[in-house]
Amino acid sequence: MMTDSIMSKAATMEIPINSNGDTGTLPEDDSLEQATQIQWSLDEKDLQQVMVSGPNLNETSIVSGGYGGTGEGIIPTSSIKGSSMHQSHSSSAVTAEEASRGVAVEKLDIVKKWGINTYKCTKQMISERFGRGLRTVDLELEAQIDVLRDTKRKYENILRLARALTNHFYSMVQTQRALGDTFSDLSQKSPELQGFQIKCLSDVQDEFGYNAETQKLLCKNGETLLGAINFFVSSINTLVNKTMEDTLMTVKLYENARLEFDAYRADLEELNMGPRDAVTLSRIDTAQQQFQIHKEKYERLRSDVTVKLKFLEENKVKVMHKQLLLFHNAISAYFAGNQQQLELTLKQFNVKLKPPGADKPSWLEEQ
Repeated sequence: MMTDSIMSKAATMEIPINSNGDTGTLPEDDSLEQATQIQWSLDEKDLQQVMVSGPNLNETSIVSGGYGGTGEGIIPTSSIKGSSMHQSHSSSAVTAEEASRGVAVEKLDIVKKWGINTYKCTKQMISERFGRGLRTVDLELEAQIDVLRDTKRKYENILRLARALTNHFYSMVQTQRALGDTFSDLSQKSPELQGFQIKCLSDVQDEFGYNAETQKLLCKNGETLLGAINFFVSSINTLVNKTMEDTLMTVKLYENARLEFDAYRADLEELNMGPRDAVTLSRIDTAQQQFQIHKEKYERLRSDVTVKLKFLEENKVKVMHKQLLLFHNAISAYFAGNQQQLELTLKQFNVKLKPPGADKPSWLEEQ
């Protein structure tokens, strides 16, 4: 309020000027007081102008230069906040883009290596097929692998025939059981007859009873023999489809490693026969490293195959000796009608028979 009153007084104050432009004659004190008031009013006016044209306190700004400078040096803080937020979003977007780009580059590199490796191995395979490429051969190991494949084929044939015998013998045992039940049923019927007919019918019923007992005994022994044959089939199946198959899987890995080893060896030999400029020397160093990697892989798998073949042969001899002895003793005891020897054979080889109806689901499973 005081400033407004001073400014209003300063605005209404006038300095008398004559026709020649000279100032009028004033007393010394009055002129000094008027000059002081004019200077004070001017200072207040400048201060008010600065306050009006100065920066807004509610919107802080960064100013380069004085108040009289241009507006190019004034940067509002709101624009700084917006730019920092945009910069943070941009940085996060760039980071995500770089991560996805890194994954894509890594996958592309894997596909590229796979393509180069496939090309070299295919080239080596075709060269070997047409007799132009050199092939690394371990004669002793190759002979053992051939024996294993031939043995597996023969054992698969034994397994197939043993399963067929089991199926046929199971059908025979079921037929014997049904026949025994029929004989037993006929032996129980006694129609009321007289004289000679009664005596003849009684003899027939006795024969039905004897045959029923015989078929039941054969059925019981047949189930015991089935237990022995099933144990034989299970052991051969484990030997053929697990132990031998595991060894043959290692053999396949070994053969693939051998093909890769020969492919990179041929590639290195081809580069060594070319010119020796800077680019070729760099390629030779890379090929030498790849050749060394595949050589170590080939030698490691060759050692694994050798060890597995040795253990497989020991396991095969042990398993087949036990199973063939079981099969022979069980078959001989069954067809000799020696029930005690048949049961003793199963105990000797720790063969446990399943109780009747064990293969059927329980009433809970049927619900």
